[in-house]
Amino acid sequence: MKRALVLTERHLAGAALARLGRCFRSLHWLLVFTALLHGAVANAIELALQVSESDGVSVAVKPLDVSKDAAAWTFQVSFSAKGKSLSDDLPHGTFIVDRAGKKRLAALSWNGDAPGAHLRKGVLSFTPVKPFPKAIELRIERPGERAPRLFRWDLDCPCNDPKMHAT
Repeated sequence: MKRALVLTERHLAGAALARLGRCFRSLHWLLVFTALLHGAVANAIELALQVSESDGVSVAVKPLDVSKDAAAWTFQVSFSAKGKSLSDDLPHGTFIVDRAGKKRLAALSWNGDAPGAHLRKGVLSFTPVKPFPKAIELRIERPGERAPRLFRWDLDCPCNDPKMHAT
């Protein structure tokens, strides 16, 4: 009888350890998944919305994805005009320039509102700059304006405050 009781206790202890092992394996995979997710979020670059106002037209630009691994860099762009029709022929006249001013890449596409309205918004897409730059500048050349609209972001600085990095 004693021997049967000992075996039963061993079996119970073994079963409890097996369950505990499965829990630890599940916890292990949960921790691995969390670390991978955190790494992906940490590698994503959160860049600030910038606004340029001139000649009665406001242009707001927010980078959506300018990461190292992106297939295309994308920017949310919004135009607002008071009493004017927006005739910009996007993506024409939009360029990405690196900090050194050496890379000048034209936009690939515009996925957004057509010309003619007072308000327009959409997404501009670009081929990513290679090698990955420390900073980028988006230039939007608008019809009838002397100078292009400039939007700059540092990709190597966590603060990404355009006022801190005027060039």
